[in-house]
Amino acid sequence: MKINELTPGMGSVNLDAEVVGIEPPREINKMGRALRVANATIQDDSGTITLVLWNDQIDMVKEGSKVKITNGYVNTWQDKAQLTLGKFGKMDVLG
Repeated sequence: MKINELTPGMGSVNLDAEVVGIEPPREINKMGRALRVANATIQDDSGTITLVLWNDQIDMVKEGSKVKITNGYVNTWQDKAQLTLGKFGKMDVLG
């Protein structure tokens, strides 16, 4: 699957991409729990998309990391498509 094929609402997303940028993590409070969240920009040869990273996932990647996303899904935040792992998705750092 390629990034330019992704559309909001799409599930079961499997793709390989490279992290080309990552924002500093920010802390949010969700249902009484303090969580860290950061947006990473990933790309393949078809385009780019924002990948939402939570907690330990943030520390797994840096700019230049190659990642394999399994069972992700696409949603929208502030009218922009983003890729999320959710409860059932998985991210492996390659190499």
